[in-house]
Amino acid sequence: MTDEKRAVLQTPGSSKPSTKIRIIEDHEATGDTAAAYDLWRAGSGRKQVPGIIKCFGARPDFLRQVVEFSNTVHFSEGYLMRRHKEMIASYVSYLNRCPY
Repeated sequence: MTDEKRAVLQTPGSSKPSTKIRIIEDHEATGDTAAAYDLWRAGSGRKQVPGIIKCFGARPDFLRQVVEFSNTVHFSEGYLMRRHKEMIASYVSYLNRCPY
């Protein structure tokens, strides 16, 4: 990729790539978005909301549905315990070189 194209793909003054989706960071989140981020934190036990969750921040109503669905499908107790599902998800992310 040329330097000219690289500059277009990055936020000015940052080495972080820009996105077409408005990412609402934790410190910017208010109202329903902040409540949806808190719902995710409560279900995950983690403090930092990952980018894959933040990309839904502009639609907190949809984000809440995504979090509830994910908690039901991925992390409800069943044949595998949650910790085993988390280990599998972490390994798949590692194989895909995904930071999530």
